[in-house]
Amino acid sequence: MKKINLYAFADEASPQLDGQIEALKKNGLDGMEIRNIDGASVSEIPLEKAREIKSRLDAEGLAVWSVGSPIGKIHIQEDDFRVHTESFKHTLEIARILDSRNIRVFSFYMPEDGAECCKNEVIDRLGFLCEIAKGFGIRLCHENEKGIYGDIPERCLVLHQALPELGGVFDPANFVQCGVDTRQAWELLKDFVCYMHIKDAKRDGWVVPAGMGDGNLPFLLGEYRKNGGRCLTLEPHLAVFDGLVKLERETDQSMVHGGVYRSNMEAFEVAAQALKKLLEE
Repeated sequence: MKKINLYAFADEASPQLDGQIEALKKNGLDGMEIRNIDGASVSEIPLEKAREIKSRLDAEGLAVWSVGSPIGKIHIQEDDFRVHTESFKHTLEIARILDSRNIRVFSFYMPEDGAECCKNEVIDRLGFLCEIAKGFGIRLCHENEKGIYGDIPERCLVLHQALPELGGVFDPANFVQCGVDTRQAWELLKDFVCYMHIKDAKRDGWVVPAGMGDGNLPFLLGEYRKNGGRCLTLEPHLAVFDGLVKLERETDQSMVHGGVYRSNMEAFEVAAQALKKLLEE
């Protein structure tokens, strides 16, 4: 079986680039899905900063597999999409500098009266972003985040069928936290999955190391590899880390244990070892 390339949200090990590089190399990973660096979201860093990051990672033999952007994490009705589009264009420039061919995106927070009324607007907006990304040779990959339009597999399918150019990021823990059976979700979405986020959770919502929750990780990893999948992003969420609060709305925050591990670096290592053990089985 071909080698699996392992990447990670290394900001969960350290907020600083030096610490992120240390965590990646210590755990034998191939690179990162870049999200937060030196206290700033990847979508906010200056282009010169992105060039410095690229130089450092190249020197260490590490790659940026995907840009873990916050694009699409705005309210579909209440926030200004035009301003958000400018942030997206800047993110595309950053991805090009970092030589990343993927940008992780979301499908917008929904109003309280439901998602169906916003379906066409979501498709139009994501289609618009995909069209811009084509000019950069970059693929947008939609993640099934809680609270957005595509938080359940049926609505993810709607997006992929309407937008064939939109890739999928399959996050088992997010589905579990939405009360979804991940096996059924996989059967529905497997033809659209570009890569997976390795995050597991119990049915009560608490995040746990890969294989210890109800996300059916052994099954999913086997099916992903049989389906030709070659890249995974580790997203530990086993400890509270700098920037976690900014990633989610207060009503949708992940249930992350605090104080279980002596440090974020230790929690990151536990997550990495759990994933590697699953891949060996």
